[in-house]
Amino acid sequence: MKHCLLRRSLAACAVACALPALGAGFPEHYGADTGGTGYAPIPEISPGNVGNLSIAWTYRTGDLDKRDAKAMQRSKFQVTPILADDRLVLCTSFNEVIALDPGSGAERWRFDPIIRTDYRPANLFNCRGVALWRDPDAKAGAACAARIFTATNDARVIALDLASGKPCADFGAQGEVQVDIGKPLLGPGEWQITSPPVAAGGVVVVGSAINDNQRVASPRGTVHAYDARTGKLRWQWDPIPRDAADPAAKTWGEGWKSAGSANVWAPMSVDPARGLVFLPTSSPSPDFYGGLRPGANLYANSVVALKLDDGAMAWHFQTVHHDVWDYDVPAQPTLATISVAGKPRDVVIVGNKQAMLFVLDRDSGTPVFPVEERTVPQGGAAGEALSPTQPFPADLPLLAPSRLTADDAWGLTFWDRGRCRERIAGARNDGLYTPPSEQGTILFPFTGGGINWGGVAIDPATDIVYVNTSRLAHFVTLFPAGEFDAMKKRFPDREVSPQAGAPFGMKRELLLSPLGMPCNPPPWGVLAALDLRSKRILWEANLGTTEEIAPLGIAMHHGTPNFGGPLVTRGGLVFIGAALDRYLRAFDAKSGAELWTGRLPAAAIATPMSYRWQGRQFVVVAAGGRSDAGGKLGDAIIAFALHRPGDPAPSLLSSITDRPGGRFAAGVAVAMLLLVLVVWMVFAWRARRNNKRN
Repeated sequence: MKHCLLRRSLAACAVACALPALGAGFPEHYGADTGGTGYAPIPEISPGNVGNLSIAWTYRTGDLDKRDAKAMQRSKFQVTPILADDRLVLCTSFNEVIALDPGSGAERWRFDPIIRTDYRPANLFNCRGVALWRDPDAKAGAACAARIFTATNDARVIALDLASGKPCADFGAQGEVQVDIGKPLLGPGEWQITSPPVAAGGVVVVGSAINDNQRVASPRGTVHAYDARTGKLRWQWDPIPRDAADPAAKTWGEGWKSAGSANVWAPMSVDPARGLVFLPTSSPSPDFYGGLRPGANLYANSVVALKLDDGAMAWHFQTVHHDVWDYDVPAQPTLATISVAGKPRDVVIVGNKQAMLFVLDRDSGTPVFPVEERTVPQGGAAGEALSPTQPFPADLPLLAPSRLTADDAWGLTFWDRGRCRERIAGARNDGLYTPPSEQGTILFPFTGGGINWGGVAIDPATDIVYVNTSRLAHFVTLFPAGEFDAMKKRFPDREVSPQAGAPFGMKRELLLSPLGMPCNPPPWGVLAALDLRSKRILWEANLGTTEEIAPLGIAMHHGTPNFGGPLVTRGGLVFIGAALDRYLRAFDAKSGAELWTGRLPAAAIATPMSYRWQGRQFVVVAAGGRSDAGGKLGDAIIAFALHRPGDPAPSLLSSITDRPGGRFAAGVAVAMLLLVLVVWMVFAWRARRNNKRN
């Protein structure tokens, strides 16, 4: 018994001794902290030694082995783990929650909520992260004193004991609550939860991901808050008015009676001291026709601050009026304290798909940097009621181009460039906010961004924001609703949506050449640094190569579309995966120089995180690939750390092939050697034949 107690005491001491070494910024939350700053205050890995990073450990979830091929093709592995006490906690695409040893990657516990996988969710099977909540009233060491909250693709909120992974029996029904969606679904894939919950102030708050373009009367994007101990519904908030007495109702005409969505599908942030939760809301349904909802449509396409205790609105700021472009607020609102006129100011920084950044006062939501309403293209589809103006940051630059002309057409050959030029010239294309049309409209940036769910990272010492953007165009065509079946049959491999209840259906496709390359010029993915003090872009760097998507693995350094966000560290580095090739990258935070690449088993369509454990800094990222972008799928969590004496050294071959373009270069070298060998053999054979003749 004494030996048992001694072992327990030593184990507890080991954990306790490890925790202080983590210092400030202990990454217990998605986005590095409750404000989603994407900042790791750990200096060990620096521009001077980042070249010595190597893989410290690898953990595989097992999904590639145990899931059928259809389920994997319907999934996205976009998780960012959190570090809670002595456990690195993550969720899989299929909502299994796993706790790992932070130093070795060994599995500590695993919980499977067992979800159906025999259907295709609109946003694919996905789980970007989990949330931690510590009960201030619980006794030390009590079960569920520290809880992991996870939300599922099938609309459940689950509470687990951090120590054991077992469900917290006092939360809901044996550890789980079923979210009340409020109306029958068209199918199980219409409504799901993909981003992590937030837990603070005694509540756990969840949003939802909804298939926007199936019908006008889609499910509403109601946000739900549950008591973190009991699971009882504490409050709910709807971004769409529920009755005519709501002041926002006048911004919808009669549309508030039937409109749906405007949901919160991206991650949320919390300011515990202020008792506020910050929500990024999306577009009303359907995305590309708003004639049935005339007006600005508050509180869709907005940053909204709610009070944690009762869900009352503190303030709101709308980034798009009357959205008909699928230009959601797609990113976690970032809470930071920056220098404004020489004084510290608590702000909310939010990026959008149009590659704009808005900086708002955290208490009031008023712009800290000026915002102006600018006139935008008019003349929408029949019955449309466009907003005459849209908000633009007045003195912060756009982080991606927003206009594409026929002269900009790009192609690998004169032929496909010409086809792109013709297609651009034949479209409705009046610049940003050109309304969808039956002629066909170019949306640039496309509905994947600009900025997407990866959001931004900010260095609190410099007020420099690091942000990655995608730069592709969409071609959106409206057609009479009665032609939906014919259009679906005519374009079986394209996105064709009914927008049921609206007078128009919709077809959306990437603007690509006949050879499958973007019609807009590169770069197609960029990482940038924006100084909020000088309000200028300090540097831009192309993000990603084409080696996973181009023939023969040709690695053009043109950047790729990217999904996932950056991480900036006190050591002066920006770590990011996000691109479609299979690398985690480190950039110099000051210059933008790409200093290091770490080869991955699949593309890291996720945001990395970093922590210190037992005196060693780790950088961790999920490598899962993306089924709808081609390339290899994966199920791995990869941890990198500085190479230590005794660690296995990389082979000479891997040091060549594990770099962008390395496989292609190695392939060319092998081909040249084979060619030389064949030529030598031919000459040797001819020489022997001549000798025989002589």
